[in-house]
Amino acid sequence: MPYLSVIIPAYNEEKRIATTLDAIYRYLTTQPFTWEMLIVLDGPQDNTLGQVQAFAQGKQNIRWIDRKQNRGKGYSVREGMLQAHGDIRLFTDADNSTDISHFNQMRPLFEQGKDVVIASRDHKDVPGARQAVPQPPLKRLLGNLGNLIIQTLVVPGIWDTRCGFKAFTAPAAKQVFAAARIDGWSIDDEALALTRRFGYRIGIIAADWIDAAGTHVTRLDYIKSIGEAVKIRWNLLTGVYKRSRPETPLATPKM
Repeated sequence: MPYLSVIIPAYNEEKRIATTLDAIYRYLTTQPFTWEMLIVLDGPQDNTLGQVQAFAQGKQNIRWIDRKQNRGKGYSVREGMLQAHGDIRLFTDADNSTDISHFNQMRPLFEQGKDVVIASRDHKDVPGARQAVPQPPLKRLLGNLGNLIIQTLVVPGIWDTRCGFKAFTAPAAKQVFAAARIDGWSIDDEALALTRRFGYRIGIIAADWIDAAGTHVTRLDYIKSIGEAVKIRWNLLTGVYKRSRPETPLATPKM
């Protein structure tokens, strides 16, 4: 079994997925631990699959799930985290805004006993966190307002719940993502809420984050996130997460 699984959810990413995969692969091949890469294709309508297949040719430890239906980031992250084999399972965005080398900061926290380690772009979470190339002002404003709502309803005390670079031990990943239900962008918030609900210990590292062009997040998604935060809160209050969730149909990864 590998020490680290890197899960990359991908929608229409043909223009940048190869660059991201190359950066992750080059990092992993220099590490002393065993690893795997698992790309979860979220029903892309472009040639993302072709780019993944071309990159993986002749390489070891690269798998992918070729799901034809678009279900959302949350569904894809859940699918990848539950299909991964690693002792540590890290999901990261396909735009590589948080470079894979940030895992160097995470590993000592796992060795100290943390169950979940997340990256934050907000210095209020951890000194040194920053957006090296920041988002446009409107996106930052919407994000900040959304975070205040998320803190109030779902994850108090964490200023950046949405940085797409989070790692879980295998036991934490299995319990959290087996219970998770959000298919959209709020999977980050839900996963952290469940991490706390189940009593896992969270560590935070400082992200040196770069805003990448071509995001799939729209202004409407920020509004949807408020509704999803309310839904997560309701689920927490009413015991929904204690009840069995309909099984997510998990595809068989390909190599």
